[in-house]
Amino acid sequence: MSEIEEFRARSGDEVLAKKLNGLAWVVSAAVLGLVVMMQKIKIPLPDGFELSYLPGFHALLNSAAAVFLLLALWAIKLGKVTVHRKMIYAAFACSFIFLLSYVAYHITTPATLFGDANQDGLLSTAEREAVSGTRTYYLFILISHIGLAALSFPFILLTFVQAFTNQFSKHRKLAKRVFPVWLYVAVTGPVVYFFLQPYY
Repeated sequence: MSEIEEFRARSGDEVLAKKLNGLAWVVSAAVLGLVVMMQKIKIPLPDGFELSYLPGFHALLNSAAAVFLLLALWAIKLGKVTVHRKMIYAAFACSFIFLLSYVAYHITTPATLFGDANQDGLLSTAEREAVSGTRTYYLFILISHIGLAALSFPFILLTFVQAFTNQFSKHRKLAKRVFPVWLYVAVTGPVVYFFLQPYY
């Protein structure tokens, strides 16, 4: 029996899945609330303390998550379930660290505006005109990145729960829809960073 057949033969734990699915929705609601809160609340940093290195770190984490996701896809296509799981765990770890760091950064640091060359937090007419050729592309990538990240988060957790509780048929069906969205979010994170990098 191959590794993938061995995993598929395991019996599913629907009772545990139901509990974890509920937890996934609670965690998703809490994360959404935290993200909304960080837009409205700013905690000042102590003098001499700054987090300007974090956007680059976030881009690195997103890039690593994208690589791990591609490796996970490659592994499952070859029937290497153990490698697939390790790569998914690694992608989860990158995304989890990113989330904590992202919230820490944005709850303490004013938002960076695309085109804000003098970094005063405002876009003058001249600054808008200077980036008018690329602003539409930036906004499309940013909005799709944020929107799909928020939309996909609970379904990423649910897909994980299905695999963790040996509901592989459901897992495979949902993963086919969730995986490309998660990958898109991971890839566009560094793209957004490179758009904003001159303005940090």
